[in-house]
Amino acid sequence: MSRFTQAQELPLSGLVVIELSAIGPVPFAGHQLQQMGARVIRICPPEDRGIGIAIKRQNDLLNSHKEQRFLNLKDAADRASLLELLVNADVLLEGFRPGVMERLELDPQVLVHEFPRLIIGRLSGFGRQGSYAPRAGHDINYLGLSGVLCAIGSAEKPAIPLNLIADFGGGAMFLLTGVLSRLVQRSLKGSGGIIDTSILAGTFGLTGLVYALIADNQWSMHREHNLLDGGLPFYRVYKTRDNKFVAVGALEPAFFRNLLELTSLQCAFNASDQYDKSRWPSMTQALESAFASRSRDAWAADAIQLDCCVTPVLNFKEAACHPHNQSNGWINPSPFPHPGPVMQFEASAS
Repeated sequence: MSRFTQAQELPLSGLVVIELSAIGPVPFAGHQLQQMGARVIRICPPEDRGIGIAIKRQNDLLNSHKEQRFLNLKDAADRASLLELLVNADVLLEGFRPGVMERLELDPQVLVHEFPRLIIGRLSGFGRQGSYAPRAGHDINYLGLSGVLCAIGSAEKPAIPLNLIADFGGGAMFLLTGVLSRLVQRSLKGSGGIIDTSILAGTFGLTGLVYALIADNQWSMHREHNLLDGGLPFYRVYKTRDNKFVAVGALEPAFFRNLLELTSLQCAFNASDQYDKSRWPSMTQALESAFASRSRDAWAADAIQLDCCVTPVLNFKEAACHPHNQSNGWINPSPFPHPGPVMQFEASAS
């Protein structure tokens, strides 16, 4: 097997994507398509032109290396320029509020009739129906309305998990899945089509496991009372002596047994105690005391020798420098450390 190394060998090489300027999940989706080999042309409003946007783009990973066209889509001549681009385009990505494309005389239903092979990926915020549909929102708002935000954080207060869940994990990834599935369909049937989703819908789409646990009476509406929210002593974060943290995820008996070995708590608890809720308060206290006795990196060095699902909690700079992450080639060092392509495409040697 030989690994793909040239852009023209990537699986989406030759694909042309038109991305209407947006923030968050749409440029993230375009960036992912670009990393798979697509040519991405970003349509920006004329007010983005100039040195200000050039300076901003130096560190704008989601939009760097995309081609830019400055078009005012409210202007008939500029809309005509966009339509000219769509003649040779494969995918159009848009993230406007409901009704905006139609008001711009760019109704997707009309476009797919005019360009039968075109695939249009549409991503709204709150969806196209309901009282929130015309409203603005950000990741925190979609998390709030989906139930996810209420489930994350300490027992006292929800915590904001950056914008990685709703914007990128929910909205962008479901948008990408839809676009790629349409591309497969087009390869079979020859015609494009529309895929329409929302950031809120995508966030809901991530929560099926939790709803199943609720149906089985295995999920509490209180934070830090559940399997995956820090409620279990063997699935939570512990502070170390140097005021840093380790992440413990020893859910299975074999890993829990090794966790007891790591922390020298074999005499205090048996592996059979793991899911005995009456033991959890004392187990939590014992693990807190154990981890507080040494530094994070000392625990990490010992934990790597055991299969116990214990890892250091790194900040972004530490994660970029960590030997494991670097050994896999996930960190691009230039022009500053940042994530590079995280998928490897291989082909049989010719």
